[in-house]
Amino acid sequence: MRSSGKKATICVWPCASLVESVPSLSMLLVFVTSPPGHPATRIANTLITRRLAACVNIIPRIDSIFWWKGKVSRSREALLMIKTTSAAYPRLEATVRKLHPYELPEIIAVRIGRGYRPYTQWVAASIQSRAGHR
Repeated sequence: MRSSGKKATICVWPCASLVESVPSLSMLLVFVTSPPGHPATRIANTLITRRLAACVNIIPRIDSIFWWKGKVSRSREALLMIKTTSAAYPRLEATVRKLHPYELPEIIAVRIGRGYRPYTQWVAASIQSRAGHR
């Protein structure tokens, strides 16, 4: 048997070369609740036009039950599901805080560990194309 001259590479997770090549590892899914209608749409449009998000899904009606100022409260809200990157998150959070009408807006980011590679690459490219713009 002839050797091809190539050496096998053994990689223990997380393998540096794999981590650098998979943009989903820096991708976030951010949840924001908002009053339905104009406030939710305004936040979504602003995040997209400023390229702080690649995509924002608006679920127009959710019923929230929560503690607020010592009492159980209920509210009909919209839920924004925002796809972004870790690098864009600080600007995204600042923008949501500035536009949001709530005293204490819900802004929760969850790291996405895996995803359909062409989609995660598209998210990263959509955010990166903002580089150099303010």
